Amino acid sequence: MTSDKTVVLNAARVNYDGRAGFEEIASQVTVYDDTPPEKMLERVQGYTVVVTKEIPVPGELIRQFPASVKLLCEAGTGYNNIDLAAAREKGITVCNVPAYSSERVAQTVLLLILNLASSMTRQQRMLARGDHTNFTRCLGVDHVELNGKTLGVVGAGNIGRAVIRAAQALDMNILATAHRPRPDEGGVHYVPLEELLRQSDFVSLHCPLTEETHHMINRQTLELMKPTAFVINTARGALIDENALIEALQAGCIAGAGLDVQESEPPAEDSPLYMLENVVLTPHMGWKGLETRQRLVSKVGENIRAFCEGRPVNVIV
Repeated sequence: MTSDKTVVLNAARVNYDGRAGFEEIASQVTVYDDTPPEKMLERVQGYTVVVTKEIPVPGELIRQFPASVKLLCEAGTGYNNIDLAAAREKGITVCNVPAYSSERVAQTVLLLILNLASSMTRQQRMLARGDHTNFTRCLGVDHVELNGKTLGVVGAGNIGRAVIRAAQALDMNILATAHRPRPDEGGVHYVPLEELLRQSDFVSLHCPLTEETHHMINRQTLELMKPTAFVINTARGALIDENALIEALQAGCIAGAGLDVQESEPPAEDSPLYMLENVVLTPHMGWKGLETRQRLVSKVGENIRAFCEGRPVNVIV
């Protein structure tokens, strides 16, 4: 059995409230709340397993890792922060936790869709400035039904499928794209991205961030969308060209956006995203439910045990 001596480099990203600790994921665990880049190499010395959460692990650093490091475990679904080619060169196995947050992220998608369909952000801002006219005359903001509307799901993986199930319960029509061609199934009609953008009332992004998907929502693709449509992003901020999106929102080219992720997290203090009334902005909270984080930590422990017993799971490289 391989040693399970483990170091967690930025536990506070997950355990910020002290209710999702990493102390039980292996028999020998050292936990750091955060690790600056210049301390990372020092802190992995002598460890077999390195656990990270969304912090950059570049190739020049991985190539200097000691021979003791055999497993790099990303405590999450996305792994674009890790140089996989360098890990492969170094003989380090990389694994992730692919399905710990599917239901909670799907709930965040619905939260954003429902808020946008009800102009909830605008209504709350009216109240905050003492404007009570929605109560004293006919509702003065858009307020529409979701049943019969079309949801376009870009990426039908674990989270995308959870979103589809929830949206179908609301009697929404479903279009989807997938990395590989798929036949229609279960009321889901698979179409090319361009067709999905043209036909959807809501577009929800659920694909990994790669060179291919970087800025997949840009000036050209935004122009394909209906002026009454909304874009939802709970995946990775850089799937959307944020400057192009802001321009489209300000010009009314699309109706609005629900963004749980942004290109820069947090957005710059002067970002228009904070103040646009047709934007619902949340702080990358889709995976941060208490039970979700506790499940994540548990699954990290399962990954480590499986690797040390010679039956690695959720392997990326």
